[in-house]
Amino acid sequence: MTVSLLVRLLGLLLASVLMACERAPLHHQEAFVFGTRVEVLIAGLDETAARPAAAAVLREFDRLHRTYHAWKPSELSTLNEAIMAGRRQPVTPEMVGLITDAQYLTRLGERLFDPGIGRLISLWGFQSDELPATLPDPFALAAWRAAQPSILDLRIEGTFVSSDKREVALDFGGYLKGVALDRAAAILHAQGVHNALINIGGNVMALGSKNGQRWRVGIQHPRQPGPLATIELANGEAIGTSGDYQRFFEIDGHRYCHLLDPRSAQPALHTQSLSVLISPRTAAGTLSDMASKPLFIAGSDWPRLARALQVEQVLRVDAQGQVQVSSSLHGRLEYVGGRPRKLEVIP
Repeated sequence: MTVSLLVRLLGLLLASVLMACERAPLHHQEAFVFGTRVEVLIAGLDETAARPAAAAVLREFDRLHRTYHAWKPSELSTLNEAIMAGRRQPVTPEMVGLITDAQYLTRLGERLFDPGIGRLISLWGFQSDELPATLPDPFALAAWRAAQPSILDLRIEGTFVSSDKREVALDFGGYLKGVALDRAAAILHAQGVHNALINIGGNVMALGSKNGQRWRVGIQHPRQPGPLATIELANGEAIGTSGDYQRFFEIDGHRYCHLLDPRSAQPALHTQSLSVLISPRTAAGTLSDMASKPLFIAGSDWPRLARALQVEQVLRVDAQGQVQVSSSLHGRLEYVGGRPRKLEVIP
């Protein structure tokens, strides 16, 4: 065989491989749930197998959203009304499981993550489809702060929930998207899907690969359009971001975001965004959603709390725009536009 013929054959082989990669199926479905855009990408399966699997995930998302909506009629709002009235309320086993898990995570996060602060969220106007134009009543905030209601004040007896503290109101907004990621992974695996990317408004879980290559996702820049950095995710990894740019309003040049510090009853002002990357483990999606909240609120104390949460890979942008990143995550990031000018790598 001549060298020229060999080169031509190798060229044809490479072209056929590239064409096969281009033809590799990538199914995509999206919806608007949990107040954000969600999407499911499935790689390596044809439409007849991928479409019903993705649809099953989106149906579960919609069910969770409707069942646990904090301010529209739902099982959760019914429970909140019973707590406020001092009644003992029957709930589903699923609700018992969610409350029990959230209580454990609340303790783990030193109560900086606490789904029992729904009334505070309402006082600030974030339990609404439209953001407020005024600050909350300072006397109402002071009364809430004096009561210090928490999900830890709930008492579970079988499938009944009650509390002696009527100020407790549940809001699973900082927790349910992570639960949904784990549910999505379980549904997809049950349907024979092993290569997928699930994205719920920036909370992402990767399964398998994208036709042999790792899924690459972006971490949103808190003050500019587009990502601050990108990263490739391994099978079972989940990433979650909390940012002051997601839900906020401004009054007299001051930004008030939805990430509230239960200690002060005020929005956290010292952080623009905080992302966590969770290694493959049970409930990785739930932890990716939950862990970003207390670390965001902890501010400069985040490295200590991250160790308590057993979260090793963290990226924080503080109020001045300085980037802090754990050394274990730094080596995996590809910064868009080059290394940030103000960057601190935390051992």
